[in-house]
Amino acid sequence: MKLNTTRLQTLQASLYPILSRSPFAIQVSHRHISTNQIPSPTPFVPDSKTFLSLIGRNLSQHAAKIPTWESLFSLSSAQLRKLGVEPARTRRYLLRWRERFRKGSYGIGGNLKNVKDSVAHVRVVEVPREQSMGAPTGPNAMRKIIVNVPPDISIQGSTIHEIKPISGLRVLGARTIVGPFVEPVKGTSGSVAKIAVREGLWEERRGQKVDGGERRKVQVRRKRKLEEIRKARV
Repeated sequence: MKLNTTRLQTLQASLYPILSRSPFAIQVSHRHISTNQIPSPTPFVPDSKTFLSLIGRNLSQHAAKIPTWESLFSLSSAQLRKLGVEPARTRRYLLRWRERFRKGSYGIGGNLKNVKDSVAHVRVVEVPREQSMGAPTGPNAMRKIIVNVPPDISIQGSTIHEIKPISGLRVLGARTIVGPFVEPVKGTSGSVAKIAVREGLWEERRGQKVDGGERRKVQVRRKRKLEEIRKARV
């Protein structure tokens, strides 16, 4: 029996929402990621191996399976599973970090420009405060910021107004740089520090399971309660 054109179009329209949510449709959509959705590497994160090392959770062991920057940002969850990236929560973690990086949301050091041999140096400099009515003068007219400028490069004149402070770090006391994974450089009294690429630098630690986790919590607590009642009767 042949369906007329109108009925066929109606049937296709009713099935589209279901088919578009099917695993096959989702898998196909992942295969056709446009190249303009692949972000550029940064000096701190120049390749896929470094990215996997930074986000931690032992994902660096899969570096050989994801050898290129393009594959890192184009492989689907199903394809990662076929490559042996297990368990599922590890794949979700990788995809979540991948999306964050694509949107420009990096971990510490991710947006630093002056990087050499996987190490970025930062230092404290004084810059003028923004001028406004009633702004302080003299020493109080300056403020301290932390910048990614090599220690052997001088900052003078117009360069001061072009540099941008680094977020996530702060100045403690007179000139000491403090922040996560910051290593002070010897002989600088803490005013110069370095941030080096290392395993798990950006890792988000998993929470500790309490009473077996959400799925087993009721069962575990019930068994514990029954055991307490049994011991009380003895």
